[in-house]
Amino acid sequence: MQAAHTHHWAHRWLPILFLVALTVGLGLFWGAYRFPLHPVVPLKPDASAGDMPCVLVFTRTRSFRHASIPVGVATVQSIGKGKWVTEHTEDPARFTPEELKRYKAVVFLSTTGDVLPAPQQKAFEDYIEQGGGFAGVHAAADTEYDWPWYGQLVGAWFRDHTKVMPNDVHVERPQEVSMLGLPDPWRRDDEWYAFRTNPRGKVEVLASIDDKQTGDNNMGGDHPIAWKHLVGKGRAWYTAMGHTKESFADQLFQRHLVGGITWAAGMVNDDGTQADH
Repeated sequence: MQAAHTHHWAHRWLPILFLVALTVGLGLFWGAYRFPLHPVVPLKPDASAGDMPCVLVFTRTRSFRHASIPVGVATVQSIGKGKWVTEHTEDPARFTPEELKRYKAVVFLSTTGDVLPAPQQKAFEDYIEQGGGFAGVHAAADTEYDWPWYGQLVGAWFRDHTKVMPNDVHVERPQEVSMLGLPDPWRRDDEWYAFRTNPRGKVEVLASIDDKQTGDNNMGGDHPIAWKHLVGKGRAWYTAMGHTKESFADQLFQRHLVGGITWAAGMVNDDGTQADH
């Protein structure tokens, strides 16, 4: 009787269990497709780092994910040798008051979508307002549209973009550290962002592009592409460039990044001279 009962149970419930398992499996697959987890390979610590400042690179994406992100992270680490120690994460739980105190600046490298829950948003706001640094690269402007404070921090939100194409970058502040030594015009290939609002007047525009070359993705004649400003006691720097992998191999773009990150971190003054600590 026991064997017959077991067989009857299996005959009745196994198909149902199979359907449940199939449904769960499909759900997990769909979740991974929409919001894939991107394993972060820990960066090897620089043995010569000593007491150098730390910079956190944050690359969480909740919508489009740029193929250039791994190259961008490696580039930030490479250009930081001898200047800062680079750490990398996609874990929003790292955004706590205790953790953020460790960093002179946080780089949002082509983040997209809603990347920080409310408690982490508050921790990041406090970090910046109290003197922390923010450096936004490319899709950092395509991030957190429902967080008004972040919109003020990044300076302007993304609206649309061109295809990857050449354009002339016009250096408006040649003496600023992230613009030092760059040609004017600076001819380069990239995907050129247009923004929902023009940040000029609210930020210090460092560079702009030839708006006539962007077709329908124009800004009505005035097209800022990189800027900086103060937020509370903190510093915020943003560049819309950096869509392509090739951008991060460009020594001029690397110079642009080094200047932006070191300024945001408070390591240098506006003109690139050593900041007093």
